[in-house]
Amino acid sequence: MSMQLCGADEVRDAIGNGHLITLILVKRDHGKRAVDEIIFLAQKSQIRVIEGSENDLWRMARNNSDGAPDILALVGRNPSATFEEVLQSGGLIWMLDGAKYPVNIGFCIRTAEVSGADAVVIDGQLNNQERSAAKRASMKAHRFIPVFWRNAIESIQSAKQAGFRIIAVEDIGEKTPWEVDLTGNVILIVGGEREGISDEVLSLVDEVIRIPMTGFVPSFNLQAPLSSVAIESQRQRSE
Repeated sequence: MSMQLCGADEVRDAIGNGHLITLILVKRDHGKRAVDEIIFLAQKSQIRVIEGSENDLWRMARNNSDGAPDILALVGRNPSATFEEVLQSGGLIWMLDGAKYPVNIGFCIRTAEVSGADAVVIDGQLNNQERSAAKRASMKAHRFIPVFWRNAIESIQSAKQAGFRIIAVEDIGEKTPWEVDLTGNVILIVGGEREGISDEVLSLVDEVIRIPMTGFVPSFNLQAPLSSVAIESQRQRSE
């Protein structure tokens, strides 16, 4: 099921029917009365409204064959949720353990959002400037998914108490992504660019996935294994 509602008609109907809309993106300087009416309804329902450029909405719209829509809405995921609220709601969380490079982190955030994950946890020592660079690299996808910069061990322990399974993606696993159950409440972990997943984190996981590699260089870039597992998890969860 798509997390996006596209166009004034879809968004208005969803608000009227009480669907869970968590954020609305409107075209800046749209000049449309119908859109203003939706914004008014959204504000009454305490739905967050943000503005974007015409190119922004065109690029993200599910259906942009007729140009940029005036309005898009996000359903089923709350970008402003706390980590505790995400655990309570359940779903799929991606964790980056020890990632160092803002561009790689940004690509992973974007992939997690596009593939329908519920949140991203990043345990990496990045300063504010580097975190901002990661957000830019994500094509600002961080606006539409909760992104938490927090300790991996503490996050895993809290998730286990909430009933989540913990699955690592590493080169030591015995099963491929399509041999592992990726449904239900799951945290999927990928490691940093140099050291991979720490031994302390690996000691807490329930299962390890191995990404097949048949070339001479036995290493994918960070976002590649995340992308392959994200697509497989999306397939399984859609069924």
